[in-house]
Amino acid sequence: MATGEQPGASGAKWWQSRYGLVVFWYLSLLVLFTALRLALFLKFEPAHVPAAEGARMFLVGLHRDAAACLFSVVPLLAWFFILPNRVFAATWHRVLFAVGCFAWWLVMVFRVILEFFYFDEFAARFNTVAVDYLDNPREVLTNIWESYPVVGVVAACALVALAWTVILLRRHRHMWNRPLPLRVRFLWLGGTLAAAVVLTATVKFQGPTFSQDRTLDEIADNGTLAFARAAWTHNLSFAAFYRTMPPDEAYSRVRRLLAEPDAQFVGEEHGLRRNIAGDPGRPRLNVVILLEESLGSEFWGCLGRKGESLTPEMDGLATQEGLLFTNIYACGDRTVRGFEGVLSSFPPLPGGAIVKRDRSENIETVARVLKRDGYNTVFFYGGRGIFDDMKPYALHNGWDRFLEHNPRFHDGFFPTIFAGLLSFFGGEESSFHDDFTNSSFATIWGVCDEDVYARAIREFRALNQTGKPFLGTIMSVSNHKPYTYPRGRIPEDPELPSPSREKAVKYSDWCLGQFFRDARREAFWTNTVFVVVADHGARVYGSQKIPIRSYEIPLVILGPAVVKHPARFGMLGSSLDVSPTVLGLIGRPYQTLFFGRDLLHDPPEDGRALLNHDRDIGLFTHDRLVVLGLQKTVEYYAGDPKMVNLEPMTQTTAAEAELQRDAIAIFQVADDLYMHRRYRLDP
Repeated sequence: MATGEQPGASGAKWWQSRYGLVVFWYLSLLVLFTALRLALFLKFEPAHVPAAEGARMFLVGLHRDAAACLFSVVPLLAWFFILPNRVFAATWHRVLFAVGCFAWWLVMVFRVILEFFYFDEFAARFNTVAVDYLDNPREVLTNIWESYPVVGVVAACALVALAWTVILLRRHRHMWNRPLPLRVRFLWLGGTLAAAVVLTATVKFQGPTFSQDRTLDEIADNGTLAFARAAWTHNLSFAAFYRTMPPDEAYSRVRRLLAEPDAQFVGEEHGLRRNIAGDPGRPRLNVVILLEESLGSEFWGCLGRKGESLTPEMDGLATQEGLLFTNIYACGDRTVRGFEGVLSSFPPLPGGAIVKRDRSENIETVARVLKRDGYNTVFFYGGRGIFDDMKPYALHNGWDRFLEHNPRFHDGFFPTIFAGLLSFFGGEESSFHDDFTNSSFATIWGVCDEDVYARAIREFRALNQTGKPFLGTIMSVSNHKPYTYPRGRIPEDPELPSPSREKAVKYSDWCLGQFFRDARREAFWTNTVFVVVADHGARVYGSQKIPIRSYEIPLVILGPAVVKHPARFGMLGSSLDVSPTVLGLIGRPYQTLFFGRDLLHDPPEDGRALLNHDRDIGLFTHDRLVVLGLQKTVEYYAGDPKMVNLEPMTQTTAAEAELQRDAIAIFQVADDLYMHRRYRLDP
């Protein structure tokens, strides 16, 4: 018997020791992650996946899981290393270890289930959206509470964790009285850490790229590695990860792309400042921009939805009284991407959106353009302005006021305690000023759209009476999980048989109809440009690196001041083109840095859409999509996204090479202007 070894330990086998426990722990994690991958494959597998490609997906995934799991056992090995044998065998430590094992596996099993639902929502492993959500735990976690059977899921996870803990401790019950020398413990820790480093070095940083199907690549990824990659590259260096060109060439190319008959570039060559011609004698029309949460084109009957339209109110307004743009794409799949595209006409850089970055205290926006022309500006958001840094972005960049719903607590005992603890420990703002104190209905995301619109009507009425023009910007919240809304507005009950996005869309559409019915009765109706545009599509789907088909959004412009006859326009455009088009309709001269174009005055053949998904960025034009990825990769796709999924191109021509150079130039120049705080005109 070894020195210091207790009776009964000599009969224990190696796999029953503490390091046998580590191996069992490691293999259990591998099984758990593989089970998740299998569930994702069975639920979300792309159509007609060859058996060989499916097998390769599991092998690639196992490789990534093996690296992630090695790092996950390093803390356990470190604990075993620093803990003396006598303390390791103590009763109190046994109890503490059992509780720790249970808590760890409760979290891990719950995380796996959460990742499954996350994939269902975003068709991706934990990515930049998950990183952004960590900044706003109150809304996100309370939304999870309201949208899913959390108590039942946690109870099931607890049972699994308890069963695993019992099996683990029974299987390794002899390890407590089997002391090990410090040298052995060090070798286990150092060897595992070295193996983890070596194995991780063989894992592609940008994620799996073995398939031409984005969904299959996502299934092959590991959620922990994907989250770490997203967090690491949140404010990444463009030049370090993406293809570039000489600055002179980049700026020259972008200036050529942004050239317009009525635009004159002024200032330095490494800049985009230009004067847009107009008639200073034209009236300063009010502007109201309604940014609609997740209200993608797929819901609109006038935009080709098959079956029942979910937007009858907007269908009628768009086709009978509006300018309807039928070929517009969002810049990304997050609200902050809609902000930077629609309101700043800025390309979606591969890091985080500029709304949440650290150099956005003074950037160009449509509010700044209009304030230079004497406008009052106000922003309405039904939720808390701290979410996604919406309020700082607005107040630092041209909006005079930001009206928000900022309640002290959310309804319900558990959500109240939960939100209170999160606010306390997360250090969130202690100010609970609420501009919507008399709201009729609210979820964790904010008050219902109809209440926000009603308040906006009152504010617009008061602003119109001042005699100065105004810009009003409204961000809606109702079309968001948990998809609940006030009863009696539409025939469908919000809860029966269950909440759904389709019903929330119908309610959002009803609210828009009510807003325009109310606006018609106001004096400002005849001198206001109304813009309805979605921030992004409802959800991500599609096999391309950038799933462009799910990015299609509506753009409708209303108001008798600019719409004399209803019309449909099919030129290609994106979120970046909204503000330049509205300013073109007003027709007054202004100065700008915008990357977008006036859809009603520029040649239709110059149409383009700038896109972002996770860390991929792209340029789409003339049925061609070029995608720039991490590690300076480039991919090409061809096809009409309205008709078919774009297919990868195996052979390219000079036209595709030129498209690539255009894409590189646009994003490189945007990054340069932003990082050097030169995307601004005001001092």
